[in-house]
Amino acid sequence: MRSEVVGASGVRLGVRVDGELDAPAIVFVHGWAQSARAWDLQFADPRLRERFRLLALDLRGHGVSETPEEDYDDPTVWADDLAAVLEVAGPDAVVVGWSYGGLVITDYLRVHGTRGLAGIVFAGAITEIGKGRPGGRVGSAMSAALPDALSGDLDVALPALRTLATGMAAGPVPGHVSQALLGASLAVPPRVRKALFRRDVDSADVLAAVDVPTLVLHGTEDAVVDVSAGEYTAGKIAGAATRWWEGVGHLPFVESSHEFGTTLRWFAEQAVDGAVGRAER
Repeated sequence: MRSEVVGASGVRLGVRVDGELDAPAIVFVHGWAQSARAWDLQFADPRLRERFRLLALDLRGHGVSETPEEDYDDPTVWADDLAAVLEVAGPDAVVVGWSYGGLVITDYLRVHGTRGLAGIVFAGAITEIGKGRPGGRVGSAMSAALPDALSGDLDVALPALRTLATGMAAGPVPGHVSQALLGASLAVPPRVRKALFRRDVDSADVLAAVDVPTLVLHGTEDAVVDVSAGEYTAGKIAGAATRWWEGVGHLPFVESSHEFGTTLRWFAEQAVDGAVGRAER
């Protein structure tokens, strides 16, 4: 089911929703130049659907969400967009950020702290961005795609985006997956693709202040976001759990979808139960 929420500055955000209204929520945040469709396998996973209400937003400028002219470099805007979705999700949600989605979650933490969160999952995610930022270190596939992937000239951008899409996985994935990734990237206007990189964010203090259960999950063969970015994030958050998946690239929820679903359900159940317990004390 598709829904809509109003984010920062009145921007309408598309939200994909499935599950019982009174079930605890998992909120998925996709990556740079992608969409809520990235989470198709999770929305089809009966182990998640039977226990949780699933929500996945299209970030502003992506998918079916509105594409404003500016504010893509403002952490408060990203924070308030996610806050609007979490308001719909209800209290004690688990939020999952993939790739750039991890930075959006970090923006939320910077502005709102852990309010409304039972737990956080960073999956192949960045938590910083800018030259020399260890929480945003990219891999060889992303390095090779830049800056051409940001170009407004389709003849320049298309080969770079195609190479990036095929380089996301460490091994073979169904052809329609790479096609969907490429299609999602091309659907994002070049000015938005470029604007998301026009940021310089240090998140060390923000991560150190996280006080809810956190899982950092990263493929060891991720060529888009280097595994060292995940190691940095995990090292800054006290008590963070880690999962380093051997032979997996930038799409752990596709490449190892069964293990991802099992791990996510386990973590989310523990986080939600812990939040309920803390509220009762």
